[in-house]
Amino acid sequence: MQARSGNSSRRPKRAALHTLGCRLNQSESAALRRSLENAGYEIVPWGAEAELCVLNSCTVTARSDAKSRQALRSIRRRYPQARLALLGCYAQTQGEQVAGLGLADLILGNAQKMNLTGYLERGQAEAGGAPLVVTPRISRQPFVLDTFAAVDGKTRASLKIQDGCDFMCSFCIIPTARGRARVRRLANLMEEAHSLAEAGVREVVLTGVNLGTYQEDGVNLVDVVDGLNSIPGLARIRISSIEPTTVDEGLLERMADTAHRLVPYLHLPLQSGNDGILRAMRRRYGAVEYRRFAGDALRRVPHLCLGTDVMVGFPGEDGAAFQDTHDLLADLPLAYCHVFPYSERKGTPAARMLERVDAGIRQRRVALLLALSQEKQLAFQRRAQGGVRRVLFEQGKNAGMARGLTENFIRVEVPCTAPGALRNRILPVQLLRPGTEVMGGELVEPSPELVTDGTG
Repeated sequence: MQARSGNSSRRPKRAALHTLGCRLNQSESAALRRSLENAGYEIVPWGAEAELCVLNSCTVTARSDAKSRQALRSIRRRYPQARLALLGCYAQTQGEQVAGLGLADLILGNAQKMNLTGYLERGQAEAGGAPLVVTPRISRQPFVLDTFAAVDGKTRASLKIQDGCDFMCSFCIIPTARGRARVRRLANLMEEAHSLAEAGVREVVLTGVNLGTYQEDGVNLVDVVDGLNSIPGLARIRISSIEPTTVDEGLLERMADTAHRLVPYLHLPLQSGNDGILRAMRRRYGAVEYRRFAGDALRRVPHLCLGTDVMVGFPGEDGAAFQDTHDLLADLPLAYCHVFPYSERKGTPAARMLERVDAGIRQRRVALLLALSQEKQLAFQRRAQGGVRRVLFEQGKNAGMARGLTENFIRVEVPCTAPGALRNRILPVQLLRPGTEVMGGELVEPSPELVTDGTG
């Protein structure tokens, strides 16, 4: 990178922003992008020449940590004079280590990362100087966001309503990386939701670490959903991952109510189908209870998309324990499974457990469950085949085809001579051809009554 000159000082400063990890990180990065733009930065793609490179990191697995180090090293080699900022979970847990490796100039943990522009404006941690590491203890107090996300014409957007977790699962580093559970002030999140609707967003996805624990002055997650339901312009409300023991019956009632904007979608993490492993993980349910949660939701909510997370290779998981997990997943009418190999996280109780599962065995078990997940996805689509669902159209990937998402999370593609004309519209589509990534369909005459299953 060239040193700044008189000519370059007259153009906007350039910033590249890269995000690793969960939907919550993506939501926070959208707000960081707006904050940088407000501070006068031109946002350029990651890997392009820039005066500032910002990595919003993840630390949920060892692989996540490695990806962060790799990304920082690559940028440092290509643009040695750029200022590098590491933010987020990896910064919070390993900030001093990163500083010692010389991989970043400014390292801000989760308590301070949204104050990035303040540190930049004060000229702290310039490239080539001593790294500045700021990773204070994270407060449990309710929070507000001063800068809302940049949505840039998106049809769907994340809305952060909660952060942190008190559940303390034995494998999880998140309480260390993001702190204990805390909520976003209701008035503040509603203000952003109105802003998103005014910008043309049709669907909001509620994000957080442990959404079902939302409580502020007598207001719970059901109340948040009902408040969002009244916002003009918002057509859909979707809940991201939620712990099984925290699903309020009121959420299922609203999902089943076609007049309510809460869509029929639940992502309920399972992690294991074996009771011994679940106890070792410090999960708050057993396999029978999970089956009951899932069955109740599927009975009460028509067309429900039910997805899950599952972890394989947790310490002590023998062949019988893994088979319990496989059998439970096979038996439930799930729409998909996100599958992860166990990853040791220093500082968690599970990292001290001795009954380690060989890495090769972990990967073979992952492959088996991923194959099962693909079968589940196709079966879910076949159950919907022939029916008509309403699709929120987004940007198509192929010429002559428009792509979008049903309320119950089926990605659909339809032939269309002008795909751009459908963007951000919600239209009825007959679902015809199941596929591994996308289901083929055809537009039908728009009519609000045309929301049926495959039987009529």
